[in-house]
Amino acid sequence: MCTRIKTVFFMKPFKYLAACSLLLAACAQAPHHHDEPAVAAQPVAPPEPQAEVMPVLPDVELSNELLYEFLLTEIANQRGHKALAVESSSDLARRTRDPRLARRAAQLASELGQIDKAVEAFSLWQDIEPTSPLPGRMLSSIWLRDGKLDDAQRELARILKDEAAAPGPTFLQIFQLVAHYPDKTAALKLLRNLAQPYPSVVEAHWSVAQMAHLAGENELALNEVRLARGLRPDWDMLVSLEAQLLQKGAPQQGLEVLHRYLSEYPKSNEIRLQYARALLEQKKYRPSRDEFQRLANENPDNSELVFAIALISLQLNDLKDAEAQLKQALSKGKKDQDTVQYYLGQLSEAKKNGDEAIAYYREVKGGEYQATAQMRIAYLLSKAGRLDEAVQHLHQISASSNQQRVQLVLAEAQLLHDANQLPEAYQVLQQGLEKLPNHPDLLYEAAMAADKIGKPDVFEQLMRKLIRVKPDHAHAYNALGYSMLERNERIPEAVELVEKALQLAPDDIAIMDSVGWGYYRSGKLDESVKLLRRAFAGVPDPEIASHLGEVLWVRGDKQEARKIWQDSLKANPENAQLQAVIKKFLP
Repeated sequence: MCTRIKTVFFMKPFKYLAACSLLLAACAQAPHHHDEPAVAAQPVAPPEPQAEVMPVLPDVELSNELLYEFLLTEIANQRGHKALAVESSSDLARRTRDPRLARRAAQLASELGQIDKAVEAFSLWQDIEPTSPLPGRMLSSIWLRDGKLDDAQRELARILKDEAAAPGPTFLQIFQLVAHYPDKTAALKLLRNLAQPYPSVVEAHWSVAQMAHLAGENELALNEVRLARGLRPDWDMLVSLEAQLLQKGAPQQGLEVLHRYLSEYPKSNEIRLQYARALLEQKKYRPSRDEFQRLANENPDNSELVFAIALISLQLNDLKDAEAQLKQALSKGKKDQDTVQYYLGQLSEAKKNGDEAIAYYREVKGGEYQATAQMRIAYLLSKAGRLDEAVQHLHQISASSNQQRVQLVLAEAQLLHDANQLPEAYQVLQQGLEKLPNHPDLLYEAAMAADKIGKPDVFEQLMRKLIRVKPDHAHAYNALGYSMLERNERIPEAVELVEKALQLAPDDIAIMDSVGWGYYRSGKLDESVKLLRRAFAGVPDPEIASHLGEVLWVRGDKQEARKIWQDSLKANPENAQLQAVIKKFLP
């Protein structure tokens, strides 16, 4: 079926949820109230290293010869002779056993980018300054970069052994190092091997859990998190990760984990923020808003939280609260003032105050909603009967990309279509195709417009071109096939086209209806009824009702057909197609 397929050129108001989730993700984190570092469930920066112990320096006289060689090394490096600088600095470090020169040699070797030279230089530094943790960590990083996990594991195990008195922070640093390794399964195996000798170190379990999560081993990750929580139940990093791991498979359990923790530690604002977001994702809008409000009460200067509350209020259609929150966000000087103005415009539309909405939209001077706000202005002008002014407003918008140019063309065509100026709408789309002849959206809408003004040949030509340009465009196959079915011609080809569309979009109700109608035209009544029932169960649309009723009537199920038509007519008394089919069979 193609008569109901139409691109909505103007974004309708109150599609808040997608924007809400994006904006909430940017909400500033509230202050942390625990002694432990606040670490999100994603990889985190390692803790600050401890103050470095001054190395033991050798008793070597700074002779003129040594100074001369050192200066030559630096000059060689500055003039781009990296390999010579590495050789010279390494030679100086070996002769003097000075850790400062060893460090410089390692630095130059790392900049050179040759793995063998870098390994040699860092090994030399490690030999000269065995008490420093830095060369070992750098050496591990080099082994990982080179894909030599066994060597990296051996070096990391030695580091852990050297820091056996406090291995926890070291595990956090190791995780940060290993997390970037592309083969997550291999990285997980490495971390598990390192963690095995440290069953009572909570950071070891946390690191393995994080790596398991990255490797897609959620069951292992959950097990490790729960072992870690048994060791340190008040560490909010663990609670955050456990809830995140439960989010997909058992979201309610994830909420309960966060809620229980907050019952015991109500000042943990980072967990409360995660809880508020999780509630929002599960469409528990009111409790989510309550949690955001609690955070906002404790952080009165955080305009992001205020804005989040406003968006949820919009979702709840609580326009009064939404307006108060948006104006509060505006007064607090939120960075993205344009976004606030845009949503104030949306809110004004909901209040059916077009002039006020236009005023707010005019204040959107930049940002991601600028073009949308301008198109909303055009829509509202047209709705108020000022079509010429609306079209002129669209013409004044400067497009920043081809996609935006297409949106403006589609918007103008929609205005003209809504004003029943169908030839003019078709002309606008044709002009758009002259500049962008292969754009799928323009091809589709121009074809549909051609069909509506009685140009079936142009319709078919454009649809076939669209199929060539975009072979996976399900609605192009559907529209072309359904047009043949409506004219009751080339039925085998039409059925093939709509079946291809359904293959590309198996859950699309409109296409399902088209295929069912095609089976009816082909005389396959049972198959037609089966598919049309499925479509009607998905969307009780009057057009589907008209099709299903007709097939049932022809098949002999007249009582059921009559009931479907009558029930649909009660819900859609003005539907012309439904009225026509009833008149056809029940004159």
